[in-house]
Amino acid sequence: MRDHEAESGAGGNDTLVGSHPIDGTALLKSAALASVPSDRLPALLVRVQSGLSPRVDEYRRRYERVACDPDREAFLVESDHWEAIGDRLGLADRERDAAARAHETAVEQWGSKTNRRDEFETALEIRSAVVIGVPSRH
Repeated sequence: MRDHEAESGAGGNDTLVGSHPIDGTALLKSAALASVPSDRLPALLVRVQSGLSPRVDEYRRRYERVACDPDREAFLVESDHWEAIGDRLGLADRERDAAARAHETAVEQWGSKTNRRDEFETALEIRSAVVIGVPSRH
C-alpha cells in the first residue's frame, strides 16, 4: 500500500494490517501542518485505517466515491463525519483533526494527479474526505 507497506507476513492480506492509504507527498504535507507530532502521524493513520477498512462496503453504499486506485478509494462525506470517526476510535481532538487533514490532503493530491484538483478543492469546502485502503485486486 503506497509507501507504507506493513511487515505483515503473507501477501494478499485482506486486513491491510499495519498500513494506511495516504501516499508520501500527502503524508509529508500533512505532517508539516499536523496538530500531532509528525513521528506519530503514520501510526495514527494506521489506527484510522484499521477502523475504516472493515466499513469500506458501507462507504461504497452511502457516500460518493470520487476516486479509486487498485489499493485505495476516496469518498466525500459530511463535513462533521470525522467527529463520528474520532468518537468511534477514541481519538483525541488533535488526532482526529490531523487524520482528517491527512485524508483531505490525500484527496487534493489525487486531484492534482488526475487534473481534478479544482473539483476536489471545491467539494472539500463543504464536505470532508475519507480515503480507505483496500486489498489489491489481482
